[in-house]
Amino acid sequence: MDALVAIADRSAADTLLQSIELAVAAEELGADGAYFRVHHFARQLASPFPLMAAVGARTSRIEIGTAVIDMRYENPLYMAEDAGAADLIAGGRLQLGISRGSPEQVIDGWRHFGYQPAEGQTDADMGRRHAEVFLDLLRGEGFAQPNPNPMFPNPPGLLRLEPYSEGLRERIWWGAGSNATAVWAAKLGMNLQSSTLKNDETGEAFHVQQAAQIRAYRAAWKEAGNKREPRVSVSRSIFALVDDRDRAYFGRAGDGEDQIGFIDANTRAIFGRSYAAEPDALIEQLKKDEAIAEADTLLLTVPNQLGVAYNAHVLEAILTHVAPTMGWR
Repeated sequence: MDALVAIADRSAADTLLQSIELAVAAEELGADGAYFRVHHFARQLASPFPLMAAVGARTSRIEIGTAVIDMRYENPLYMAEDAGAADLIAGGRLQLGISRGSPEQVIDGWRHFGYQPAEGQTDADMGRRHAEVFLDLLRGEGFAQPNPNPMFPNPPGLLRLEPYSEGLRERIWWGAGSNATAVWAAKLGMNLQSSTLKNDETGEAFHVQQAAQIRAYRAAWKEAGNKREPRVSVSRSIFALVDDRDRAYFGRAGDGEDQIGFIDANTRAIFGRSYAAEPDALIEQLKKDEAIAEADTLLLTVPNQLGVAYNAHVLEAILTHVAPTMGWR
């Protein structure tokens, strides 16, 4: 079980420093990882690699990941260097979630970063193209012609980007909003992240559609002939109500249902419900969630504006009162 950190605090320093402290607390509590949401032009976590490197230096065991990096904004070559460095600092613990992105704070923000889709393509196509380049770079194969008079001695042959981290290519996840992009990710050998929203493709309950997406992904993975077993995560807002603070903050959150909305003018989306109840009732609700049953990794979304201490309590309540019965420990 991992903590997905989403932060909206008073300052950028608060956001970053509290993220590090919460990751340290998560490791001490026995959680398996800390994953960070990435949003540009927002007072959240726009530059994940310095943060993950800092978390890697402060922790020793937990996975450190993203959910997700918007590839429409990324230079794949520079990103490969940053990712390699952060992964080496963390001792090979990075789990990078990437995607074509989510609804933005600004209109076509990637244009301000100097990117635009090729003729006849969409911004989503551009994000997937950047992802494919990034994946190729992570193979570590040389592609650049060395200078015959270099500043430093070169190894023989074409040069690759450095620093290179062995095994990172197998720790890349795609945040899929549709069944089709989940299948595409499987064919490229990426793990699957499925969030708290997806395209509403059948009109069924969110968890039912998400479970079907996961099954389609696993079938495509097998058909593609990939050798290793893939990993699949789902994200959930889950709160065990064990004291008066929990009831005051989230006592009504578990009464909600799935919501329907539009993430752009043409895409109808379904947003999954939150879970909040006394532990015994919460366990019974979670047992009915088909997508949780299909996945092997659960990302818990954390409302970090309530502070590190309270969010550590939220994680501890799940780890203590829910995870053992659900078989997550």
